[in-house]
Amino acid sequence: MSNFVSKLKSFKWKKYINYVAISIVILVFGGLSLAGGLPASTVYLLEKIAISIILAVSLSLVVGFLGELSLGHAGFMCVGAYLGGKVAAMLAKTAIGDVGKGILVLIIALIVGGACAGLCGFIVGLPALRLKGDYLAIVTLAFGEIVKVLFQNSSAESFGGPIGLSTPRFDKKYLFIIGFLVVLLTLAVIQNLIKSKHGRAITAIRDNEIAAKSTGINVTKYKLTGFIIAAVFAGLAGVIFSYSQNNISSATFDYNYSIEILVMVVLGGMGNINGSIISATLITFLNVQLQNVLKGDLAVLKDLLYALILILLVIYNNAPALKNFREKYNLGNLWHKIFKPKHDPANARDDAARWDVVPTKISMDEVLSTDVLIDTTGDNSADIGERGGNK
Repeated sequence: MSNFVSKLKSFKWKKYINYVAISIVILVFGGLSLAGGLPASTVYLLEKIAISIILAVSLSLVVGFLGELSLGHAGFMCVGAYLGGKVAAMLAKTAIGDVGKGILVLIIALIVGGACAGLCGFIVGLPALRLKGDYLAIVTLAFGEIVKVLFQNSSAESFGGPIGLSTPRFDKKYLFIIGFLVVLLTLAVIQNLIKSKHGRAITAIRDNEIAAKSTGINVTKYKLTGFIIAAVFAGLAGVIFSYSQNNISSATFDYNYSIEILVMVVLGGMGNINGSIISATLITFLNVQLQNVLKGDLAVLKDLLYALILILLVIYNNAPALKNFREKYNLGNLWHKIFKPKHDPANARDDAARWDVVPTKISMDEVLSTDVLIDTTGDNSADIGERGGNK
């Protein structure tokens, strides 16, 4: 029991705090939803938050850790939403749609949507990732707009055309739970990738691409890997989005949506996964609440207020003049002030590693009384004696 307690104390909770937080959300809100005590507006908000976290964390792999600017993340989400939603709509009419209340169809749709988005990431990334900076941003932006236009001009029989694609609606009690389970999957894949040798290669490319090449790192390979993984999870988010709507329109996945996802990453901190989770949650909550409050004639003010609040948040998070204020009043310092009391000299204890309590095979007095006698006869061996006269 003592070994278990010691291991529990030495466990580095900081590395897994995001898993714990997401698991608590699943347990608490999932229990309330199953008990019927969760309003429909809260369920919708949780669905949107789960989708935003998946998008922000996946884009953070490209922008934050790989150091490449991508403005086509909504395009990969669009591919996953349309292709995964189309497969779901077709399978829902068959006998497979009745298995587990449609959970099997949802799993198949997630696999198809993620795979198709990853394939698009490979096709776009292979030539585009040889570009840098603004050029890569323009190419990914063009990809997002091309995808949107293609689905918008499709036939009504294939993907709905301008009217949009009708998709099956999963049970509201369970969809946000599945969304947060996908969030856990996203965190597991991306965080383990970053902590591995491949993740160190990716961050080395971000820090200095020329130095990374000189050490033998295959820059194109790692850039393409990060781009494909981010695209796959954007496709998964698109499938969940299609299930949360009765009808999806390509106009939703426009340039502004890609910018919104990028803002989540920048606001949370470049290369900071926990920051991306927090910023995605706050921005989504802010956006949904503004939509609920500002209705009718006041709806035109939503984008204005939303933009002003985002500008203020970005200034607070990045302004050099506010650096001392941020460091003094951040959550970490407040946590230590509240839950970590100052050291009291009256509670000081003796050092547990003092000489008289260290377990050894011989006593400390014998070790401290040992002399080394140097042999002056020319022999290579030395006699070691103790002051007590022992040889």
